Amino acid sequence: MTTLNKILDGLMVRYQLRVKDVNKIIEVLKEKGLIENPSDIENDHIAFRTIGEPQLGIQSLEKIFLHHGYTARDDYYFEHKKLNARWYAPPDDRLPRIFISELRVNDFPASIQQLIRSFTNEVRTDPVDQLDLDDANGVDNFLHSPLWHTPSWQEYETLAAASEYAAWTIYNKYYLNHFTISVHNLPAPYNRLELFNQLLTDIGIQLNTSGGVIKISQDGLLKQSSSVSHLIDATFANDETHPIAGSYVEFAERKILPEFLHLPPDKIGRKHRRDGFETANADKIFESTYSSQTRKRDD
Repeated sequence: MTTLNKILDGLMVRYQLRVKDVNKIIEVLKEKGLIENPSDIENDHIAFRTIGEPQLGIQSLEKIFLHHGYTARDDYYFEHKKLNARWYAPPDDRLPRIFISELRVNDFPASIQQLIRSFTNEVRTDPVDQLDLDDANGVDNFLHSPLWHTPSWQEYETLAAASEYAAWTIYNKYYLNHFTISVHNLPAPYNRLELFNQLLTDIGIQLNTSGGVIKISQDGLLKQSSSVSHLIDATFANDETHPIAGSYVEFAERKILPEFLHLPPDKIGRKHRRDGFETANADKIFESTYSSQTRKRDD
């Protein structure tokens, strides 16, 4: 197993323990005969949230993945949410794409900037520069370790009122935000997102309804949906505990590009399908951790 595989596996192990919907989905896919093992699921992409400060943000975290062969592709801007993002193509089609977003701190009022920097200023220099990127355990521990002190509940609420993304990221740091099931590679008829979503609904998975349950790219070739984050018990400063949004699961159907529709199904690979992301889709997927969605949970 390569160092990169070990890093990715480390992320998934902790993520799966944290997101109970994952095992629920795996079990129903097995019951339906759609997979034999979890490894049969193609992971379309994984996503991280970061704070866009000079010593942090996209430019810092991306170094881990660029070192291991990923290639930076398109950039995105989310004006309303005050975010930037970039995605990365893997060195091997069997590996997930990477999607990293960052908070545009300077776009917020001075009081919010000051609050955010009361945490991020504890990180004096780029922490990734201090890592041995060929040490899988070291990288894994870094991705699951605190970067700054734990916020108080009042600080968390203040941040959430300005940006739920900011509050989530200050508390959760680099914990994996979501992984994504490539629905199009499942056996028919569940290789279509409409039917796959119905399967999820039937087993009690609550789906993000922001922008509609299915978010569709302008070219119609990328369809995405996502679960709504379960609430996790988070411990704040002074051992105060409150429920906040954890991580979630995304589902993607990438259509075959028009120029490859003539190919037989067994010849279709990742390069023949719609690649990349769509700003409008991603904008709504972000809200899987937002209170507008989580407060609708019935569990």
